[in-house]
Amino acid sequence: MGVEDITDALKIRESVFINEQNCPPEIERDEHDKTAMHLVLYVNDAPVGCGRIVPGQDDFKLGRIAVLKPQRGKHYGDLILRLLLFKSVEMGAKQIRIGAQVSAVDFYKRFGFAADGEDYMEAGIAHTPMVVKAEDVLYPSDCHH
Repeated sequence: MGVEDITDALKIRESVFINEQNCPPEIERDEHDKTAMHLVLYVNDAPVGCGRIVPGQDDFKLGRIAVLKPQRGKHYGDLILRLLLFKSVEMGAKQIRIGAQVSAVDFYKRFGFAADGEDYMEAGIAHTPMVVKAEDVLYPSDCHH
């Protein structure tokens, strides 16, 4: 099979993090890209969103979750997070961490994440470290909308 092709994930991340949010390319791509499990969401064969899992001993870290600007508001980020959480638990994660952009903290809280430490700056954007134990992961229902 060879190395996982993450070209589409990197293109989405470049569009969102580097071009839109002005994140330096040398920060956006890191050593975890080689070992992480990458997810790319396709709609009609076109890549629209991505995310990754960096497995650890008991702690797994989710990150680089992004949806292309024209595709936002269609719940693709919600679907990506659900898939990443499900796969992390399936792979044996005891708890799952994320460095959430402050603007997305409430989104992650819906899935059971809680703040875990002081906010920090990364690439000029405020982030909140968050964590959820595997048994506390929530899959919120949006049926009431």
